[in-house]
Amino acid sequence: MKEKVVLAYSGGLDTSIIIPWLKENYDLEVIAVCLDVGQGDDMDAVKAKALKTGASKVYIEDLKEEFVTEYLFKGIKSGAIYEGKYLLGTAFARPSMAKRLVEIAHKEEAKVICHGCTGKGNDQVRFEVGIASFDPTIRIIAPWRIWDIDSREAAIDYAEARGIEVPVTKKKIYSMDKNLWHLSHEGGELENPTNEHNQAMYQMTTPVEQAPDKPEYVEIYFEKGEPKKVNGKEMDPVAMIELLNDIAGKNGVGIIDIVENRLVGMKSRGVYETPAGTLLYEAHDNLERLTLDKQTYHYKHLVAQKYGELVYDGLWFTQLRNALDVFVDATQETVTGSVKLKLYKGNMMVASVDTPYALYKEEISSFTTGSLYSHKDSEGFINLFGLPSKISAMVNNKK
Repeated sequence: MKEKVVLAYSGGLDTSIIIPWLKENYDLEVIAVCLDVGQGDDMDAVKAKALKTGASKVYIEDLKEEFVTEYLFKGIKSGAIYEGKYLLGTAFARPSMAKRLVEIAHKEEAKVICHGCTGKGNDQVRFEVGIASFDPTIRIIAPWRIWDIDSREAAIDYAEARGIEVPVTKKKIYSMDKNLWHLSHEGGELENPTNEHNQAMYQMTTPVEQAPDKPEYVEIYFEKGEPKKVNGKEMDPVAMIELLNDIAGKNGVGIIDIVENRLVGMKSRGVYETPAGTLLYEAHDNLERLTLDKQTYHYKHLVAQKYGELVYDGLWFTQLRNALDVFVDATQETVTGSVKLKLYKGNMMVASVDTPYALYKEEISSFTTGSLYSHKDSEGFINLFGLPSKISAMVNNKK
């Protein structure tokens, strides 16, 4: 009986050629596992392709709801962003995928898992650390680290020689990763940072020049930090993300073009489309501004940075990430209310925030009203607050 290998299969360029490559180089039975986190692919076609190219069995696993509720919602509540811009679309998806790969490997009694991540990327780390977090005995095969194929062009040649259809060409050679949360674009002319990116690559977002000439309002209701309603209608998590992707995307909201610091030590350039995520992070942050006290809000930004680094680095299944979730959940007890955003040609502005837990009080903050605050009290406060500065000046002047 042949030993089995579980392959994380998408039907893209890399995994399309991995099945025949595994058959040619190993005496293994290939179990292909397609993990649906909202790629929008025809799963029947993906399954047929995997079987045609040599897989003995194919699993199609729908992880979309788990992806949203167990990963994306935690990200929104934490405010996790990598290097101030990247909303972690690929990184959030990998933990759930790694977990499911191990579960299927156990079911199939497979001791080997294979993935199509490159040796220069972050995903190899995310998958392998995630897998090891559940079963450190599983062996990993990472073809990009060991085969003779040294470029995407060579991978295309390999596929063509074996009659395998792939979704890219040498003219359109972007490496793309799509899920419910985002679409990433890397490679091609993007590798030269002097090149402006080509807006024709967009799939989730309308270029701002083509966006509607009329602004659109969208209202998002949160309950303890989690989005529950859009424009007053309660929605299931997956449908909500899909709707917000449509609303933000058609208004040109959600595009970033960044050079980021990869975990493996190099810089890389990517164009990311994250329409719904951009709206949700903005709305959630503005609700927190109204409902969290100053010290908590400021400290939570430090937590958000660390949380983002953990997610980016593939350290989801760690004690620290679990501990940070406890802190984050404690801060979200009063993060309930509605935020209305105004969208117009790639811009996003807050129109209103309505919450019963607002710490903003007009009778205190107003310049013209209020009996709870006396202007005269400021003098004593300033004298005490500025005392260290006065003492320092006295010492320096004496010198």
